[in-house]
Amino acid sequence: MTPTKNHIGRKISRIRELRDMKQEALAQAMGTNQQAISLMENSETIDEEKLVEVAKALGVTPEAIKNFSEENVINYFNNFYDNSASNGQGAFGPVYNFNPIEKLIEAYEENKKLYERLLEAEKRKIN
Repeated sequence: MTPTKNHIGRKISRIRELRDMKQEALAQAMGTNQQAISLMENSETIDEEKLVEVAKALGVTPEAIKNFSEENVINYFNNFYDNSASNGQGAFGPVYNFNPIEKLIEAYEENKKLYERLLEAEKRKIN
């Protein structure tokens, strides 16, 4: 049996990994457990309502999950470098389509907010 190209569970898993998030953290953000996340990531399809919930927890749109592919990620970065090179100043010219530091800071801030939500949830459980 060959794997399908549109395996939603694998896409969710890969996006979660790219966001440096463990299954446990995604489970906590969704109010479920790690086993449920594992089952979902092994599922070829999930219902739309669950997809919306997962997308929100991952900080992406449902469409981003549906359309995700490693090839698109690679093309994004290749196009970025191709566009940088086309400014007549070479591949390392001073054209900045986006600032990777800003993206790192954004990701850090999002992860910090998630951590704070998780911490707050744990405090509520203890109390």
